[in-house]
Amino acid sequence: MKVLAGIKIVNLAANLPGPAAAQRLSRMGANVIKIEAPAGDPMEIYSADWYRDMAAGHTVVRLDLKLPAGKEILLDLLSSADVLITATRPAAMERLGLGPAALQQKFPRLCQTIIVGYPAPRDNEAGHDLTYQASMGLIDPPHMPRTLLSDMAGAERAVSSTLALLFNRERSGVGGHDIVALSEAAEAFAEPLRYGSTVSGASLGGGIPEYNIYRTADGWVAVAALEPHFKQRLEGALNISTPEEYRAAFAGQS
Repeated sequence: MKVLAGIKIVNLAANLPGPAAAQRLSRMGANVIKIEAPAGDPMEIYSADWYRDMAAGHTVVRLDLKLPAGKEILLDLLSSADVLITATRPAAMERLGLGPAALQQKFPRLCQTIIVGYPAPRDNEAGHDLTYQASMGLIDPPHMPRTLLSDMAGAERAVSSTLALLFNRERSGVGGHDIVALSEAAEAFAEPLRYGSTVSGASLGGGIPEYNIYRTADGWVAVAALEPHFKQRLEGALNISTPEEYRAAFAGQS
């Protein structure tokens, strides 16, 4: 559903979380203007295809916000915008005169979604997906993570924050700002591990045969018969019940 049709979003964020959030909001119908530095978005170098997909349908404008002319163009865009997404260190935005308080005073109905690495007082510290995951125990050395969980979780949080700000504006008539910390997104997504649900030997960590992964003749298979009725049907069909019987049954499958 294009529930955000007519909503104008200015996205100042580069790399992943901000553009991924803007992509989701665009798919809901929002009109997105993507502001890039003169050198472009580094994401275009790291993953050109992904960059193009995330920016599809967006208007891309390159501005040097350190120059008066670039800042003036941005302010002109914000004068008719509903949402601003940023992922620049708060101190840098303040130096540019683009902090949340200054923008709120100038544009009272503007909703600002501010993506940072860590919550205050560490909100000016740099961070990366890998270190967020590592600090939460989500890395299995020496293997690198298969997905950018913290960044993508942060993007989803940024979408939720944006929608909440817009909803609140409908009720109050004024905008506001919300801070999305990627480290907190990683912490939330690590809750299954922190509460012990996915540690080795736990019910969701390989401790029960009906919820596990098994080697087959040509690879691996994931088995998730967690609910009793699914477990009963699976074990009845294969005549299995013990971990050893599960392993033997799937070892010959392809």
